[in-house]
Amino acid sequence: MEKRPTAFSYTHKILLFVWLCQASCASADLTLNFYSASCPSAELVVRNTVRSASNMDPTVPGKLLRLLFHDCFVEGCDASVLLQGNGTERSDPANQSLGGFSVIDSAKRLLEIFCPGTVSCADIVALAARDAVELTGGPVVHIPTGRRDGKVSSASNVRPNIVDTSFTMTQMIKLFSSKGLSLEDLVTLSGAHTIGAAHCSAFSDRFQEDSKGKFTLIDTSLDNGYAEKLMKQCPPGANPSITVQNDPETSFVFDNHYYGNLLAHRGLFQSDSVLFTDSRSSKQVKNFAEDQVGFFESWVQSFLKLTSIHVKTGDEGEIRAFCPTANT
Repeated sequence: MEKRPTAFSYTHKILLFVWLCQASCASADLTLNFYSASCPSAELVVRNTVRSASNMDPTVPGKLLRLLFHDCFVEGCDASVLLQGNGTERSDPANQSLGGFSVIDSAKRLLEIFCPGTVSCADIVALAARDAVELTGGPVVHIPTGRRDGKVSSASNVRPNIVDTSFTMTQMIKLFSSKGLSLEDLVTLSGAHTIGAAHCSAFSDRFQEDSKGKFTLIDTSLDNGYAEKLMKQCPPGANPSITVQNDPETSFVFDNHYYGNLLAHRGLFQSDSVLFTDSRSSKQVKNFAEDQVGFFESWVQSFLKLTSIHVKTGDEGEIRAFCPTANT
């Protein structure tokens, strides 16, 4: 793994200090090293679990990062997406393709052995996503912990609170704003698509099936050569289980190539492409495509904000014994 510049690490520490000062009032009960006394090995257990799972399956980091987004955008970062049962978030069709649950469950099982009833599933989700980024070459982020697990999980809350891949820029800005996230956060956090994969149905609306049963490109913002590759990978009637890498060049590396893809009109989703075609965000896309350190610095700030959305702390929520099930 390429060693990142020392200047980034130093700047990151300054940015972290500034962010924590700004966020202290909003998330007073989230603190760095929250488990230092109650479960000193908590973060190491999560990190080792993520590393082990990722070594066996390189798609795991992308799944863990996506899982965090789907958790935090609905009901806040409270592990509500992990709850199983009829009518829960996890049962909604939009969440059927989520993965990484077994990694979270494995970490929780170990932590319940060493520190029973102490570490929340919500913190495990946040820490696992953090580690997934670092283990694939992304920046180191020191996140505060102390989240509590939610007791409410409703499928009806999913669709109004997550980004659809066909969203316009205005729709995404409105949704992110409702979570306390800025336009800069939107562009930065979209960089999560530098790792991970998507099913064909997530971008099939960019093509149209002709009378001969073949796809033709109808989204003119997409590079023709890239579109041809996508149509070969996902022809009409393709197996629903087929997936395509978000970033075809460095699929398993967290870097700034995602933004270079956008400049080349090779964004997989329509919601990716609009980041470059819309004047409100195009400059930031260009900057990140040329400056990976700048992207990483921005990622640290935006990730801290993402993982603090509507967190439950103190006496709110609970500490689940088993992540898929609320305590009785």
